Amino acid sequence: MTSTATRPLFDAEARRLLRFGKRSRVPGGFGWLADDGSVDASRGIQLWITGRMTHCFALGHLLGETGGPEGTGGPESPESPESPESPDCLALAEHGVAALLDGPLHDREAGAWRSRVTPEGAPVAGPLVSYDHSFVILAAASALLAQVPRAGELLEAGLEAFERLWWDDDAGMVVDSRSPETLKVDPYRGANANMHTVEALLGAYAATGHRLHLERALRITSRICKQFEAHDFRLPEHYDESWSPLLEYNRELPADAFRPFGSTIGHWLEWSRLMVEVRTACAREGLDHPDGLEIIPQHMYRKALLEGWGPDGQPGFVYTVDFEGRPVVGQRMYWVLCEAIGAAETLRESTGDTSYDLDVDMFAAWARTYLIERPGEWREELDSQNRPASGTWSGKPDIYHALQAMLIGTLPVAPSFADGILRRTGARQ
Repeated sequence: MTSTATRPLFDAEARRLLRFGKRSRVPGGFGWLADDGSVDASRGIQLWITGRMTHCFALGHLLGETGGPEGTGGPESPESPESPESPDCLALAEHGVAALLDGPLHDREAGAWRSRVTPEGAPVAGPLVSYDHSFVILAAASALLAQVPRAGELLEAGLEAFERLWWDDDAGMVVDSRSPETLKVDPYRGANANMHTVEALLGAYAATGHRLHLERALRITSRICKQFEAHDFRLPEHYDESWSPLLEYNRELPADAFRPFGSTIGHWLEWSRLMVEVRTACAREGLDHPDGLEIIPQHMYRKALLEGWGPDGQPGFVYTVDFEGRPVVGQRMYWVLCEAIGAAETLRESTGDTSYDLDVDMFAAWARTYLIERPGEWREELDSQNRPASGTWSGKPDIYHALQAMLIGTLPVAPSFADGILRRTGARQ
């Protein structure tokens, strides 16, 4: 758990993030928020944002954020840029579930979800994407544990589409994208989509108790462990259809938001947390897991700090490094810092090593200095000198990474955040 000085700040910030995030509600889902907190209509309605925000509001409901002048956490800071009313997270989660089932993002005839529609609900051309789909499952799983109406219906539909469109049982991984017209699979394979699939499958396992979801999360994680070990713990993100690494992929587009060149520091941190969660769930289930899951998470975390934190002389995590560990893209993305908090908190909880608290306090201080523009509002990207930037990202698209970072230090290690909240309150064992 974080230090006694940092924990209250995190608790308050979680409430403020939920308050800021409620502005994103639009007909058909949740929109991309601009820097000023208004919805950026030019971005349309995107599946990954709608799924993430539905998940976040399900967590908010489990936390007791039911709306009103003070929510559950007492009077809010006068610095808040919005009214002091906390969001009705149940209503927002219900809106998200209904949008994912009945809204224009869901192509019921095809049994799939579109990645993007216009504000009016017209489909935007583009492939079907497994990364985006993973957040449908995550949203449904969290909403089911939060007892949001129709969440079970959404989870059933999401898992059926996952089985039909995304899971490659021979590889023990998911494919990345398909043509919406022919359903032809693109030859590209990505670690990122598989990472978020692990998160989604862990959520589905926590919500349903079905061991198959955990077994598949373990299969993906085990294969990723081997890639970490084979490349000196710098994970290749990009692969061909036979799962051979493409180490030169996107060298000409090194700062791409979803497929950057090189190895992504934030994903080392995110995988370290997920590996501990997979390992812990397997131990509870009596499921054998590779020995590497006992040691790789700590090693990845330390390597991320060694090669990713301030290698250019400025504090903060760089976005990417090459396969020799040299910085490639020096921008600081907010989500990387959030995943560092998540990894440190998880490793502290699982090992009992309180030195991780010092790291969390350092990360929190950096976030307060550079990232948090106003309470509940986190800058998405900074340049290599820690100045606000928008080379890869713009606006404040969602609160998912930040909210999870603010919550994780209060939770036991669990398959999902929703499950962790219920375990903390004694509602689950």
